[in-house]
Amino acid sequence: MEIEFDPKKAVSNIKKHGVSFDEARTSLLDSNALVQEETNSTEESRWVLIGLSHKFRLLTVIYTLRDKEQRIRIISARKATKKETNCYA
Repeated sequence: MEIEFDPKKAVSNIKKHGVSFDEARTSLLDSNALVQEETNSTEESRWVLIGLSHKFRLLTVIYTLRDKEQRIRIISARKATKKETNCYA
């Protein structure tokens, strides 16, 4: 499956959250990741994933599925909150 993101958004995400989309991409491979559809989005289905990155940081990644679920588009990534960390544990 292809993973994509907006390069400008990727730069602003690093500045805002200190997490690169390249690192976020690796958390999508966590076999223990928790994934839930976001219920507040009305425009498109968005998914929230809590997963461990290759740097062993627990991240929360917001993404959407494109082209009949053939591509993942990362929207945002940040370090997991304490509450999210407790859910993962």
